[in-house]
Amino acid sequence: MVSLRLILFVFLTIVNFPLDHSEIVSSKPQGVRAAYWPSFTGYPASSIDTSYFSHIYYAFVLPSPTTYALDIMSDDVEKLLEFTNATSLWNPPAKTVLSIGGGGGGALPGIFSSMASEQYSRANFINSTIEVARDYNFDGVDLDWELPSNESDMSNLGLLFKEWREAIEYEAHATGRPRLILTSAVYYASTVSFNGGPRSYPIVEITKYVDWVSPMCFGYHGSWDNFTGLGSALYDPNTNLSTDFGIGSWIQAGVPSEKIVLGMPLYGPTWSLQDRNDNIIGAPTIGTGPGSGLLVYSQVIDFNKENNSTIVFDNTMVSYYSYSGDSWVSYDDVRSIELKVRYARNWALGGYFFWALGQDLDWAISSAASETWLNR
Repeated sequence: MVSLRLILFVFLTIVNFPLDHSEIVSSKPQGVRAAYWPSFTGYPASSIDTSYFSHIYYAFVLPSPTTYALDIMSDDVEKLLEFTNATSLWNPPAKTVLSIGGGGGGALPGIFSSMASEQYSRANFINSTIEVARDYNFDGVDLDWELPSNESDMSNLGLLFKEWREAIEYEAHATGRPRLILTSAVYYASTVSFNGGPRSYPIVEITKYVDWVSPMCFGYHGSWDNFTGLGSALYDPNTNLSTDFGIGSWIQAGVPSEKIVLGMPLYGPTWSLQDRNDNIIGAPTIGTGPGSGLLVYSQVIDFNKENNSTIVFDNTMVSYYSYSGDSWVSYDDVRSIELKVRYARNWALGGYFFWALGQDLDWAISSAASETWLNR
């Protein structure tokens, strides 16, 4: 149950408490090298090799649809304890961040929308995130709201960020503990233009109150398309579906580059070709391919070996694809990841993150990314 003390924290901070903006980037002096740990896949938290990461996100916990406090069920407790206990085994240690939300399906977007719409419900949510984060020794909290549906949602998201930051500042001041990190996974671009009218993220509040945002620079193409496409192209000369467009939109909107953490996937979409002899980017398809439309990186490597696939690196778009028979796969490999990390460095971004742990193969991608980032 959320404590009355924490509710008081939120109330007081909304009214009185000044923010210490000097702490905004102090939590990431060498940048962010992060990855999400999906608690639902069975990949052991104790197996994470933190030599390649500075931050590990726990994914996910969910808010109650009625009280908006985090709904920590018995299965959640088991996984949270697994994660917490594993941190003592990590060498070197990594910062831990509790991520709230997840994929955009089902009722979750509506729950977030309702929660953010009223001060009392935002307070219930905020208080609960602080309490659970402290109970399980997390260093920060992360919001993964996929995606705010309209301008009202975006405006309320700004209020949520403001009140959340004020609350965690006050809690740290009152308890003498290090302030919790506040981050948010966001759409690849600063403006969302599908499933409703265009709506823009609250840039002023993000810049003032959030330690960093993490644009999800993947999912540009997938099973919803009837043609092949690159799921995480760095550049695309023909459309705005590219990482360069997305990151550029955040910077142009006014978010400092050091507060942007570039998201990269350890998986890729697959299709079945309409004509196996027409196997270029944009070729017509007749449905999903191997893995029912998705393969993680380790499965892609196995697929390529087992099927003697033709492997293509697209220099223009900076991504890989492979094909064998009527199967076509888009993915990132070491070379494209290294180039993306160099891109992040060249733009002075705050770092990068991966979705998700357990999808790499012998840490090939994770190690290449970390080495490229640190050797600057």
